[in-house]
Amino acid sequence: MTLPSWHLLLQSILSGIFIGALYGLIGLGLGLTWGLLRQINLAHFGLVFLAGYLSYQMAASWHVDPLLALVIVPPLFFAVGVGMQWVLSRFAITPFNSLLVTFGITVVIESAIQGIWTADYRRLESHYNDLKFTVGPLYVPIPELLTFVLSLSIALAVWAAMRYTDLGKAMRAMAEDGPIASAFGIDAQRLGLVLAGGCAALAGVAGVCLALTFTLTPSQIFAWVGVVFAAVMLGGLGSPLGPLAAGVVIGVSEAITMAVASPSWAPIVSFSLLILMLLFRPERA
Repeated sequence: MTLPSWHLLLQSILSGIFIGALYGLIGLGLGLTWGLLRQINLAHFGLVFLAGYLSYQMAASWHVDPLLALVIVPPLFFAVGVGMQWVLSRFAITPFNSLLVTFGITVVIESAIQGIWTADYRRLESHYNDLKFTVGPLYVPIPELLTFVLSLSIALAVWAAMRYTDLGKAMRAMAEDGPIASAFGIDAQRLGLVLAGGCAALAGVAGVCLALTFTLTPSQIFAWVGVVFAAVMLGGLGSPLGPLAAGVVIGVSEAITMAVASPSWAPIVSFSLLILMLLFRPERA
């Protein structure tokens, strides 16, 4: 094992922070759905990739700026999330059943993506790809920086909304004790629709950021499940800021592992952290 130079180590840490912010952004919607609605929504990953492909198509066919896609895609996905939750709420869905149902939805989305865009690799080409600046010896790519700023801003906005607004307080009350919340006049069904729509909109934002920084292929959908699940579990279910912090920790740990050892060792990091958390703090699971 050869130790990297300090320059390479710092650049790796910076890259880890950026990829960790994307882990946290994807995990934000998943964690809110899991913690507040008691649904393990694997379809969240399918929606993320679907949003990525839609932003790619808009840029390739209609020359839509990816930042404009951030305005167009999330409202569409809000409607999709509301519709999906409306259907699921018609049935008595337990957390385990939601895992199975949304896994099936994810497979359908993956098949639809492959049918429309094929299994070939797709890359969103925009003028942001070549934009970067330097801070001392470090290179800072603009797409990754945009992802980090969006992730941090959205996480803080969701935290503030959950803490200080009546809607956020009602959602926390619904998650804490649904029957008591309903007795005090909280419409749990309406809140569930709003929350599911908001989480789907977050998937739309994450998908655009994913397309900005990564090459897309349908088979990669399930490759993101493990590390994002680890970020959500480590950060806390229903926590707006926890997945972002945990995602950054995981991203930096993976980046340092790749720089010091080998890229093949990187996936071990997130699962090792998750196993340690489950062993020593099982009450958070």
